[in-house]
Amino acid sequence: MHHRSSSASPSGAPGTALTQGLKGRQITMISIGGVIGAGLFVGSSTAVAAAGPAVLVSFLLAAALVVLVMQMLGEMAVAHPDTGSFSTYADRALGRWAGFSIGWLYWWFYILVIPIEAIAAGEVLGGLLALPSWIPALTLIAVLAGSNLLAVRNYGEFEYWFALLKVIAIVAFLALGVLAVLGLLPGSDARGVGHLWSEGGFAPKGGMAVLAGLLTAMFSFQGSEIVTIAAAESEEPRKNIKKAVRAVVWRLGLFYIGSIFVVVSLVPWNSDALADGSYQAVLDRMNIPGAGRIMDVVLVVAVSSCLNSAVYTASRMAFSLARRGDAPAAFAVTSASGVPRTAVVASTVIGVAAVIANYVLPEVFAYLIASSGAIALMMYLVIALTQYATRRGGPEPSEVRMWAFPYLTLATIAFIAGVLVLMAVLPGHRLELWLSLGLAAVLVGVGVLRQRRLGAQPPAETRAGAEAPSTPSPTDAVRG
Repeated sequence: MHHRSSSASPSGAPGTALTQGLKGRQITMISIGGVIGAGLFVGSSTAVAAAGPAVLVSFLLAAALVVLVMQMLGEMAVAHPDTGSFSTYADRALGRWAGFSIGWLYWWFYILVIPIEAIAAGEVLGGLLALPSWIPALTLIAVLAGSNLLAVRNYGEFEYWFALLKVIAIVAFLALGVLAVLGLLPGSDARGVGHLWSEGGFAPKGGMAVLAGLLTAMFSFQGSEIVTIAAAESEEPRKNIKKAVRAVVWRLGLFYIGSIFVVVSLVPWNSDALADGSYQAVLDRMNIPGAGRIMDVVLVVAVSSCLNSAVYTASRMAFSLARRGDAPAAFAVTSASGVPRTAVVASTVIGVAAVIANYVLPEVFAYLIASSGAIALMMYLVIALTQYATRRGGPEPSEVRMWAFPYLTLATIAFIAGVLVLMAVLPGHRLELWLSLGLAAVLVGVGVLRQRRLGAQPPAETRAGAEAPSTPSPTDAVRG
């Protein structure tokens, strides 16, 4: 929400509006950190093993898709900054059922990010501290959820430093990589770009493998859209969103394409060393002392950043849904410091339950994770369809415009549909697709029934609150 007022009344009573607690520098780092997760440092090795050096094409295609989607989302977000972001825009352009279903799907996606990242951090920290992994996993959730409960600036400050450390790690890696490629790094066993074609050619597994790598690459980019949610809690949301959208191209190009180029140039794509993570494999071949320990630290920072953002993002989407009358009203109540604490607590508790399920019922946890496998693609598809419907309804004033409308928008929709078909064809992704589609079908069904019963428009008070600045009244707290 882009409220211009504090969320608290003078007496410090709870309200139903957020504050502008995020600074410009924090928004910048949130937009950078959103796309840098464990998927880059570790998970990218899966894509390399699947496609060989041609994984560069996979990442270029995935990056192109994300750039197009972010341009579309940026157009809508600059015109109407809102904490509900694409869910709110879908509500307006496609119908209440669309905003309801994609909002809850997105909330579910980030609820599951909490245990995924906590478990990854727990395994690393547990090994370093000689503790059972569940102890550091739950401790990390408690610390980051606790900071989110206090004030939004705490989330912003944590994310600022997390993202800064990730950027420093990537820039250092790229600098070492360039030196190694040029043969200027003393003591390195890796040099040149010969591995791009020396082990069976550039695309040793063929075109289908490139498409398989595309799926891994695409899910690594999830998180770009968080900046449009967070910017609504800053003083200049339009300026911050515009800046983030314009910078997404070079960030994806430098961080991802640059890193993967270094990896496939310096390490054979079929090397067993990639099993420990793409970055570590390269650092080991460079003979960098303590490479394993360095990557442990970087990985903990990366997953902590993603966990921090997951708690924040899930709670803000729940808050937005509640403001529109599509989630429990308590989720829309904010504390004196402008934090939707009930939404934060509820999201965190369910995330903790998923962590426990991983240790107690790992088979159930595996199905839960699979149920979110295609949600990123569904979100991209909804953003594209929403932007198309919004522009067809008449151009809105926005300083960010989608290029070559409607042709690139329609091409993006067709591309995403093709990737969903690809998931149905590839054996390793079918379960993810069908579970995600099943969950989506249930939510769409519930959304359609709600729309028929309650009407296409949310209650007037929540829609007014979502679209216009407001000063909370004493009745707001009662209404929430």
